[in-house]
Formats: sequence, C-alpha cells, structure tokens
Amino acid sequence: MHPLALGAAGVVLVATLVAAAVHSERVPAAAVAVPGAVLLTLGGAIGLPDAEAAVRRIAPTVAFLVVILLLAHLADAEGLFGWAAAVTARLSGRSAHALLAWVVVLSALVTAVLSLDATVVLLTPVVLATAARMRVPARPHAYAAGHLANSASLLLPVSNLTNLLAFGATGLSFLHFTGLMLGPQVAAVAVEYLVLRTLFRRDLATPVGEPVTSTPPVPLLALAVVGATVAGFAVTSLLDVSPVWPAVGGVLVLAVHQVIGRRTGVGRLVRAADLPFALFVLGLAVVVEAVLRGGLQRWLHGVLPDGSGLPALLGAAAVAAVVANLLNNLPATLALLPVAAAGGSGPVLAVLVGVNIGPNLTYVGSLANLLWRRVIGVRAPGALGFSAVGATTVPVTLVAATTALWAALQV
Repeated sequence: MHPLALGAAGVVLVATLVAAAVHSERVPAAAVAVPGAVLLTLGGAIGLPDAEAAVRRIAPTVAFLVVILLLAHLADAEGLFGWAAAVTARLSGRSAHALLAWVVVLSALVTAVLSLDATVVLLTPVVLATAARMRVPARPHAYAAGHLANSASLLLPVSNLTNLLAFGATGLSFLHFTGLMLGPQVAAVAVEYLVLRTLFRRDLATPVGEPVTSTPPVPLLALAVVGATVAGFAVTSLLDVSPVWPAVGGVLVLAVHQVIGRRTGVGRLVRAADLPFALFVLGLAVVVEAVLRGGLQRWLHGVLPDGSGLPALLGAAAVAAVVANLLNNLPATLALLPVAAAGGSGPVLAVLVGVNIGPNLTYVGSLANLLWRRVIGVRAPGALGFSAVGATTVPVTLVAATTALWAALQV
C-alpha cells in the first residue's frame, strides 16, 4: 500500500475511534465509520473485493449481536433484571461484603448469557439503585458490574462481540469453546472479586442501612425463554446450526407477548436493536482491514508470540491487552485474530483473554467502558481513578485467566 493510503486509513481509524469515544448524538460513530470505509474503498486504500470480504466475514456476527441486544431488552422489559437485583439484595442481608459477592455473581451470569452490553446498560442502573436503597456506598458494586462486563465475558461465544469474532477463527464447536473457557471465566471472576473486595474494604465496612426483605414476582416467562435460549445454543452446536436461531426464537416469544400486551412497539424494538452500532461495526471492519493491509498485520506478526506454551499464551494475552487499550478492543480483535489464527485455537483464545480483560485498564479499552461511564453519570470516576483500579485488577486477572486457559488446553 502507498504510504499516503496507509496514512489515510490510519486517520479514518482514529476519527472513528474518537467518534465512538465521544458518542455524540449529532455525529454518531456510524456516521464516521461507514463514510470513512466508503472513501477508503473509492480511494484505493482497500480494494472493493477486500472490503466486501471484510463485511461478509463479520456480517453474521453483527446480526447475532443485534438479536442478543433485542433479547436482553425484552427480558428487561419482563422485569428480569429488577427481580434478579432484588433477590441479590435480599440474599445479602445486612452485609455489604455479601452484596458485592452477589453482584459479582449476578454480573457474571448476565454477561455470560446476555452479553456485556446487557450488564452495562441494563444491570448497572439496577445495581446502583439497589445500593442506594440499602444505604451502602455504590462504588464497589458499580465497579464490580463494570469490570465483570469485560472480564466475565469469556465463557460463551455469545458473551461478547469479540468472542463471536474469535469463535469463528478457532473452528471450535460451541460446547468445546465453552469448555475451554470455563476455567478462565471462573479464574477471572474469582480474582476480580478478591481484588475489589480488598481494594474497597473501607466502603464495604459500612453496614447495610435498610436490608431488602421482599422481592417482586418471579418473571417466569423471561427466565424460561432465556434458559431455553441458552440450552438451544448447546443443541444447535451439536447439530452444526448457527446459534442465532435459538436467540431469534427467544426474541419472537417475548416480542409477541409484549406486543399483545401493548407493552412495546416496533419503534421501541428498532431502537433496542441499536442498528447504528451494527453499521459502525461493519464500517470499522473495513477500516481495520485497510490498516492491516497497509502494514499493521506484518508488525503484529513480529510482536505476537508463537506457540501454545504458557509463556507464549501469557505473551499473546499481554500484547492483546496493550493493543486493546491503544486501539479499543474491537479493532484490536479484528487486527490480531488473523495473526493469532495461524497458531491454532490456543493463541486465538489467549488473544481473546487479553482483549476482554485488558480493557478494564482504561476507559478507551472497550465500548462497554464508555457506556458504563455514561450510565454512572456524574458519579463516574475520572480517567486516572478508573485506571488506578484497573492497574490493580488487570495484571493478576490476566495471568490467572491465561494460566487457566493453558491448563484447559492440556486436557
């Protein structure tokens, strides 16, 4: 690629990431990513066949993301998140320590099953409201939800957009992927809890001012649909069928129930699907492909360790974490997967550990972090405060999860 073309691709990538970080309603990220991708294609920075191939590769993943966002929205409308938070609070009694433990468990479950976006956008506000209701400092529990949205998104291919991308690169079945990532998931959740509990021990020493003694009715339909959807993921994996279909079935059941009850409409469902974000991801894929072909891929081949031994996997995870905090984890995943895939499923999964856990170090590390900051609002910590907590949790969590991955690969 000509240096000018590479420079243009780099400028478009930076502009796209800035638009995503600022999240302006006047200039949405998609309004930068999509025209930028078109300009790079027309200008010759990337050939039309290559741009089409990049879109085709990621389109099924983006479609699945849209369906999962809809499922989470509909489950929330059925009262699933409010009920789960109330149960969590009731189980905690008068202990803020217990509340943190249950928030960690709940955040990990929601992230694994309904994706990190559900944890950030739907669960975090409920957690904040629960802490206020119980008259305990919200900071430890808010951090737990935000951190677990990233670090607890290792388990299922559906837990994170990065997982969906890596899943296709591994060639593994849904169940095999989940089996390999179970150890890293448990290690990451356990370490996050222990570190956050230690870091916020003063906040957690505050006794609960008003324990929760009652819970709303059980949202049976939402529980049944979400449970059946997860079971459907496993079944379709055995049948070599795309996991999007169980999710589509779950969306249809809940959507019909709510439309009949006049609790939702087409407009609300379209907004919940977040189609502009889908367009942003498609445009970003083309932009990243242009940068890769301009020389970034050769550089990554030089810095990403080879092999599936523990030192190599730790190195791959560390490189992925650094690149995620420089580029944001989504473009980092798009850039690193083609390089890691040459070494097999082990390096790919190590990269996944890095791009999922590493973003807890900075706000720009993942789009989930930026969403979390907006959800928290004026109470959100500053960039330095957020990174100070991340510097405490990320290194040890990264090592623990990667070591667990290496152990799983030995079986």
